[in-house]
Amino acid sequence: MRAVGIILAGGNNHRMRELSNKRAIAAMPIAGSYRSIDFALSNMSNSSIQKVAVLTQYNARSLNEHLSSSKWWDFGRKQGGLFVFTPTITADNSFWYRGTADAIYQNLDFLKKCHEPYVIIASGDGVYKLDYNKVLEYHIEKKADITVVCKDIEPGEDVTRFGVLKMNEDSRIEEFEEKPMVSAYNTVSTGVYVIRRRQLIELIERCAQEDRHDFVKDILIRYKNLKRIYGYKMKNYWSNIATVESYYKTNMDFLKPEVRDYFFRQYPDVYSKVDDLPPAKYNPGCEVKNSLVSSGCILNGYVENSVLFKKVFVGENCVIKNSIILNDVYLGDNTHIENCIVESRDTIRANSYHVGEDGIKIVIEKNERYVL
Repeated sequence: MRAVGIILAGGNNHRMRELSNKRAIAAMPIAGSYRSIDFALSNMSNSSIQKVAVLTQYNARSLNEHLSSSKWWDFGRKQGGLFVFTPTITADNSFWYRGTADAIYQNLDFLKKCHEPYVIIASGDGVYKLDYNKVLEYHIEKKADITVVCKDIEPGEDVTRFGVLKMNEDSRIEEFEEKPMVSAYNTVSTGVYVIRRRQLIELIERCAQEDRHDFVKDILIRYKNLKRIYGYKMKNYWSNIATVESYYKTNMDFLKPEVRDYFFRQYPDVYSKVDDLPPAKYNPGCEVKNSLVSSGCILNGYVENSVLFKKVFVGENCVIKNSIILNDVYLGDNTHIENCIVESRDTIRANSYHVGEDGIKIVIEKNERYVL
């Protein structure tokens, strides 16, 4: 293969609120049975990229457990494979990753030992399908130094969490703003980049010498007038889940038939670690409308416009509307959940009432536990 893959999955932020207290953002559950990082890994596998490094850091235990076997994404090969790198204390370095460029720098030996001429860099918090080979061909055709995969967003959408860029008629990037408060442009970076491996090593080493640590600010923005940096526009679905609102919206998008068809039925497939669980059980009296219900669930109540992840128990006379119930949750009888995200491995006591009236409510109850 012509490229090696790097997935940046070590970041964390406060916009996920309590949801990121015990897991990395790249490990957030998506669409009932997946994790966020599954989409980037599946894209790598489907693009025949045989060697992929995942750089993890904050709250990485759940993510590392998910990545413990590479066979689920077809990386269990004799050639290449899946590599998981965490910050390592050495005689020369005692830092955690101080930024995206520093994360690559601390694992630069991996790149130096590779033979592939190009590197595909992707973030672990994007939900999308993309053939990286098409981006690579575009990169070579344009004779670009760096190619940034980008996407047009709706006018008025929040740009404060994106890199916003402007391209000329030849798709060369002229302006690049990192997380501006307001912007005149509506094209954002998806966090996917293509660059020649030797050039990446050179730029990363130069950043380290100058005590710079961020790939976007210290490479893309700093070198935009010196290097040939081009944009490649995505046409299909893409979402970044790094805020509670966007995470909620992304899961709700999977209730739309066209989104489900695109991800679940159209080639190429999205892969994930598989648990040996029984199919969902719908007991007499339960009613389900326009919802995703995962394996291992037992339903006794009413569920509408919601996403239920694995091993959720819904008690008698429960009402669940417009909500996301994460893995291994017990909902006691007569519980009403609406416009909420219920944290995983939680117990919601019987006769509870949780409604997100002014936004999305995150429900965490740890006072009592029920044994099912």
